[in-house]
Amino acid sequence: MAHFAELDNNNVVLQVVVIDNNDILDENGNESESTGIEFCKSLWGQDKNFKQTSYNNNFRKFYAGIGYTYNSDLDAFIPPQPYPSWTLNTETCIWEAPTPVPTDLTEEEYDAGTRYVWNEDNQTWNKVAR
Repeated sequence: MAHFAELDNNNVVLQVVVIDNNDILDENGNESESTGIEFCKSLWGQDKNFKQTSYNNNFRKFYAGIGYTYNSDLDAFIPPQPYPSWTLNTETCIWEAPTPVPTDLTEEEYDAGTRYVWNEDNQTWNKVAR
């Protein structure tokens, strides 16, 4: 199965559609994104914008999800920014906090469900027990 993300005018993912691999084969029998895009447009409208996405994250960094943004400069689907203070690592396309998450949980705390949660107001990681 082939997966294509429908994008709005700002390249934000509206939906992900699944089509048969046979529907992305070009005249030589090779898989072609452009053939898949044309097939999607034939079903959902010529005015629609589609980009292929990989369910296994084999290309474009992440599988597209609703609300993700396609970044053409990075040729990647970027998840929504979790907090205003976080910055995008353009190598990994992962949002990073201003400070790394602490790694000092004991095994007992971890097993009990204790986690660190970002506090945007204070720009700190807070330890939260379950």
